[in-house]
Amino acid sequence: MNLSWLQTPVIAINEAAAAAAAERQNQLTKPPGSLGELEHLVIQLAGMQGRLRPSVDRIWISVFAADHGIAEEGVSAFPQAVTGQMIMNFVAGGAAISVLARELGATLEVVNLGVVNDPGEHPGVRRFFIAPQTHNSCLGPAMSEAQFEQALAAGAESVKLARENGAELFIGGEMGIGNTTTAAAVACALLGESPSVLAGAGTGLDEAGIARKIAVLERALARHRHAGQALEQLRCLGGFELAALAGAYIAAAQSGLPILVDGFISTAAALAAVHMHPGTRDWMLFAHCSHERGHARLLQALQARPLVDLGLRLGEGSGAATAVPLLRLACALHDGMATFAEAGVSDA
Repeated sequence: MNLSWLQTPVIAINEAAAAAAAERQNQLTKPPGSLGELEHLVIQLAGMQGRLRPSVDRIWISVFAADHGIAEEGVSAFPQAVTGQMIMNFVAGGAAISVLARELGATLEVVNLGVVNDPGEHPGVRRFFIAPQTHNSCLGPAMSEAQFEQALAAGAESVKLARENGAELFIGGEMGIGNTTTAAAVACALLGESPSVLAGAGTGLDEAGIARKIAVLERALARHRHAGQALEQLRCLGGFELAALAGAYIAAAQSGLPILVDGFISTAAALAAVHMHPGTRDWMLFAHCSHERGHARLLQALQARPLVDLGLRLGEGSGAATAVPLLRLACALHDGMATFAEAGVSDA
């Protein structure tokens, strides 16, 4: 595999800009630290963007869609046909992330990496078709080396497009029936956790369905127990969209584009990206803690402080999009509030 690009160093955080932003926060007409996480957010963004007054007006959302061979093991409450149908729902504007993107004025890109119910060429979809689905990881590696390389490159290409369009924030979303199973498999391998800790209801499994999912995960993990490195664990157990997300996160950090990570599946991809290139973590903000079992454990592993906890578990990048207004408010407060000197207010 030609994956040397994954080792390109990430852009260094601009510590001088972060320090200047922190100093401005201390001069604004409020007790120091009284805006809590909103202060931390804007200081982080200042360091990422290298400017005293950061902004997140221009947002790029990439939703990567793909199907999974492991779905044949009965790990989802929905049929695989839904993945291809949802691609068309995204571009028709009827999906949650479509509505959220419109409300935020964000650019929404839909990427078809390979689905069984393939809608074909469409002007609203970037077609990066690898195969109709991954292989069943209970029976062998989910992706060949060539497929894995393609999936990672698809994510990097999305970041390239985002940068060319002046994006100030990157959100990665996903769609793929069975992908909470693949995300759990990758996370279990990376963390050495039991499937019983990380496997949840996904699209709505009952307790019997979750038990079946855990058994399937145990089979897949046992088959690939010798996949020692994060790259190989992701290739053998993941999906096209998980690999694309991981590739996008690494490419974003390499190009200096802040990342807002979504839910369980996106966080599993973020965990893989950080294992492959630890510097990527510096460029990640985490939107929410989802209702999916195991997400809190992944956030803990990444030492992440999610912005909200609303019981969301939809995916698509929807939780991240929902948290964007908090980032925008943090930037607006930082930019628009008066300092003690400007307002003629006595400082403590």
